[in-house]
Amino acid sequence: MSFVRSRKLSSMLLFALLFACLMGASKGGNFFQDFDITWGDQRAKILNGGQLLTLSLDTASGSGFQSKNEYLFGRIDMQIKLIPGNSAGTVTTYYLSSQGPTHDEIDFEFLGNATGEPYVLHTNVFSQGKGDREQRFYLWFDPSKAFHTYSIVWNKQLIIFLVDNIPIRVFQNLESIGVAFPNKQAMRIYSSLWNADDWATRGGLVKTDWTQAPFISSYRNFKANACIWSPGSPCTSTSPISVQDNAWQVQALDAPGRNRLRWVQQKYMIYNYCTDLKRFPQGLPPECK
Repeated sequence: MSFVRSRKLSSMLLFALLFACLMGASKGGNFFQDFDITWGDQRAKILNGGQLLTLSLDTASGSGFQSKNEYLFGRIDMQIKLIPGNSAGTVTTYYLSSQGPTHDEIDFEFLGNATGEPYVLHTNVFSQGKGDREQRFYLWFDPSKAFHTYSIVWNKQLIIFLVDNIPIRVFQNLESIGVAFPNKQAMRIYSSLWNADDWATRGGLVKTDWTQAPFISSYRNFKANACIWSPGSPCTSTSPISVQDNAWQVQALDAPGRNRLRWVQQKYMIYNYCTDLKRFPQGLPPECK
């Protein structure tokens, strides 16, 4: 083997190793490799060789899991099929969060409902411990009939919530006007299924029907094109192999994306904190202006 060829192969190997360190979970995941079941005893199960995960809720307990890795910016995709039938009183969560009193958090929460009534998708953004940025939506499909993809794009400029790649919400980085933005704390992926019939369905008026238990939500096709963070090695940049993998770093909404966002918010948004004048009598939060 020539010296030049040897050096070329060595460079390629070094690049591959660097890429593996920075983007170790950047492709379709395996639940055994990427997640830990954190509570619920045997109610959470990883099946099909790590390709499927189910959470279960009964009268004794719910269940939950979290990612092994922490991420600082990225695109996270998960396909979820929610509880069918009468899911009133239940909450299925899927979110990114750091820890501590000044934690950051990016939330999807699915609030169950009685048979024939729509799920409510509750979203929120916490930055430096401050939340109260709720937006709620109905979905344009039944999320219990099939798997649908729920995605979070999180870069230095904005956060985009997407359902089946359709944007439903955008939270911009407005640090320039004093609005804190999640950009300094690495976050894990969390998901849980639990009983919240004191508030989840019609403000707690509709209770959980335990004759329908166990309630089950299912997960598959996890994917993270994201920057894996580790102590002492803050991840501020990555070296993706393809432009497609790199897109999240600069992703924003183009004109078709803004049109789809407008369609969702006009037809399916049922609550927006930015229009709740009664809640904020002293004036709406600055990001709403």
